[in-house]
Amino acid sequence: MSSAYERIIELRGVSFSYSEAAFIEDLSMGAGEAAFIGLLGANGSGKSTMLKLLAGILRPQKGEANLWGKPVGSYKNKDRAKLLSYLPQVLDMNVPFRVKELARMGLYPYDTKPPLAVDDALGMVGLLDKKDSLLTNLSGGERRRAFIAMTLLQGAGILLLDEPLANLDIRYQMEIIRLLKELNRLKGITIIMALHDINLAMQFEELILVKEGRLLRIGPPDEVLTEDLLKEAFGIEIKIERHEDYRFISYGL
Repeated sequence: MSSAYERIIELRGVSFSYSEAAFIEDLSMGAGEAAFIGLLGANGSGKSTMLKLLAGILRPQKGEANLWGKPVGSYKNKDRAKLLSYLPQVLDMNVPFRVKELARMGLYPYDTKPPLAVDDALGMVGLLDKKDSLLTNLSGGERRRAFIAMTLLQGAGILLLDEPLANLDIRYQMEIIRLLKELNRLKGITIIMALHDINLAMQFEELILVKEGRLLRIGPPDEVLTEDLLKEAFGIEIKIERHEDYRFISYGL
């Protein structure tokens, strides 16, 4: 994990609760420029809450949530949107818009010409030929990519993605993973993505493993995806096997 002075987005000593009982307590985490991080944990482990705190949607009851060294809540909405894009887990996939209309919504922070054109963003996600199609006529993976195009048009250098692969076939999951890797490599975009699939977690440079609102381990996949840590995080026995062609494959026993 990047050291504190290198972090462009971070939680520092953050506590947060939805009720009288603390859900997150004294949590510190963050990311530097061009980071590609998977936020891994079981359902209900706190991943969504952590992303919302980073995005400024939720406010810490204690501690700090900072974006480029300033409290994330201190930014005006349009200024924050130019720096950070947040894609929630639940998307309204049945909105009556065409692909280009949805993508264009990402331009709302700009009063002048944006850094990226609508057609450019749709080309990056492989949807330029479907820009006039209705969202309701697209596959699940294509709709997710349309929303990602919308976030790209914001021109933000940080993407926070909450389970963008949920309920997608493996083909579309891999399409989105490849796209995010290209954006990270070619554009230097920092990506923090929540997920619960252990095999897909191997695609990230760094993992943050969480359980019940607390951090279990931060580090590269080889260090985080161990049988003991995964058992603690997911509550089941998991066997890790090494193969020559790929590093890990996991099985529930």
